[in-house]
Amino acid sequence: MKSTNHRFGRPAVLLLSALGASLLLSACAPLLIGGAAVGSALVVTDRRSTGTQLDDQSIELKAVNRISPIAGDRGHVSATSYNKVVLLTGEVPDEAMRSRVEQQVRGIEGVRSVVNELAIMGPSSLTARSNDSLLTSKVKATLVDAKDVQASAIKVTTERGTVYLMGRVTEREAARASDLARSVGGVQKVVRVFEVISEAELANTRPAPVVEK
Repeated sequence: MKSTNHRFGRPAVLLLSALGASLLLSACAPLLIGGAAVGSALVVTDRRSTGTQLDDQSIELKAVNRISPIAGDRGHVSATSYNKVVLLTGEVPDEAMRSRVEQQVRGIEGVRSVVNELAIMGPSSLTARSNDSLLTSKVKATLVDAKDVQASAIKVTTERGTVYLMGRVTEREAARASDLARSVGGVQKVVRVFEVISEAELANTRPAPVVEK
């Protein structure tokens, strides 16, 4: 089983590793995750500052605006930003489009790095995308139910059965989250795009409320 690591300097290390998979889990009722519940509302926390969360949302919006004219109906591209690191997933018809999309996203103000996971192939079907959305929900539910992982600190994206995990986590959390994700039935592979922090850094982290899109 291969593992690829990309380093972006202290204090974070970007890990990109492929792992194999399988298990099934159902969703659950509203839960409290690292925050306080008010009535029936769900309050969660995030290890990014509120400002960084807003920056990530802005980066994703700008990425869509830049990618759409390039991909058109010939490609299917998704851009997910976490702590200003952008993950590109989906399908494009050729290397030229793959490179051009990456170049455009790298040019967005505030982007620290781009992880290009675009596959050169025809666009995935609507059925495949629906299955990917279901897998994302199952993985998220599995992380929440595990209790020993702060699910709100991990962003989950799925493309063609491959689950991508993003977040600021410790080595311990990265390993645990990966094991949980690959245990979900239907998951073909798990790719970790984590910024790894030390246990000491985690202890000093003050979670910010999640900014909803």
